[in-house]
Amino acid sequence: MIKILFICHGNICRSPMAEFLMKDMVAKQGLSNQFYIASAATSMEEIGNGVHRGTRRILEDLGISCSGKRAIRMEVSDYKKYDYLIGMDSWNIKNILRIVGSDPEHKVCRLLDFTDHPRDIADPWYTGDFDATYRDIMEGLEALLLRLQRK
Repeated sequence: MIKILFICHGNICRSPMAEFLMKDMVAKQGLSNQFYIASAATSMEEIGNGVHRGTRRILEDLGISCSGKRAIRMEVSDYKKYDYLIGMDSWNIKNILRIVGSDPEHKVCRLLDFTDHPRDIADPWYTGDFDATYRDIMEGLEALLLRLQRK
């Protein structure tokens, strides 16, 4: 089983979008039993809060439910629990490494590092552009899934 933790600052915008889109992608390909997919925050700011309305809108428009999702913070033990700790931007990566200490198994990376155009995914909390975030996340997820299927 491949275990993936998507991580952003608050776990209300980008990382839950990636979590639920990836779950939907693997379900549509009949691969759900091969994956464990979750998301978390690097900060404590939004812990317990639900998914941001902008992310919920994107997911609902696609017929994907994120009902019941509440923001959680990643823990040191997540390094052992997951095969991939995937942040949305460089700042997330720095904070992930502060939490886990080091990355000897090379599990920590940005989502768009799997693409031909590695870059940060802008935080829609600040940009307000959830559609651009969705496009970037889908680009990263498609590349990630392709890479995982080649293994």
